[in-house]
Amino acid sequence: MRSYSAAMHSSTHRSGAKNLMPLRRGALAGMAAPTVFVSVFWLEGWLRPGYQPAGMFVSELSLGPRGWVQIASFVLTGGLILIFARALAVSRLGGSRVGPVLLGLIGASLMASGPFKTDPSALFTQVSTHGLIHGLFGAVVFALAPATCLVYVRPFRRGPAWQPLATWTLAAGLVLVVGIIVLKLSQQPGSQMYAWKGLIQRLVLVTFMAWLFAFAARLLHSLNTERASATLH
Repeated sequence: MRSYSAAMHSSTHRSGAKNLMPLRRGALAGMAAPTVFVSVFWLEGWLRPGYQPAGMFVSELSLGPRGWVQIASFVLTGGLILIFARALAVSRLGGSRVGPVLLGLIGASLMASGPFKTDPSALFTQVSTHGLIHGLFGAVVFALAPATCLVYVRPFRRGPAWQPLATWTLAAGLVLVVGIIVLKLSQQPGSQMYAWKGLIQRLVLVTFMAWLFAFAARLLHSLNTERASATLH
């Protein structure tokens, strides 16, 4: 397993600073994905008549006349995460071979879930074909989100450039595990948390998206530093 600095030095030495551009685009995509996703579900949840963010899932924004907005958000966010995952996989930056694969699966699942509208949460379960498909891909996203964070903990601790993210990555992974368990419990009929299931889901999503943004921002900062160093030399 190569360290960040070794990988970056090797990449720069082989191809020069111009080859950092695809990595910068990947980092920017990784920062854009959380920004788009969180902004859309926050604004739509606030503006949509009759929608209750605290008690309704983000996916329920795909229902109704303005549902196309949330559907587009799923597809666009997933595509941006795929671009970020591809940049990590090609460059091997971040110190993990498995991490980019998990991120890629998350991105692909978000894209795939978009066109298949969820069933209303008041039904307690998915009953339609499109609802079942949406639920399947959603389950992949929620299962892989904490796994992705935890996979990166050890590489981040070993790489000097990534050490500032190590503790936050571990914390995010653990919060996601607990949050997903609580979210599952909140969906059960008769649960005292049922009225707050939308808020619980949002806390889980924001935790993962904030970690993703921090990861991509750290990568962009490192690339900009490397580019400046290459220019000086």
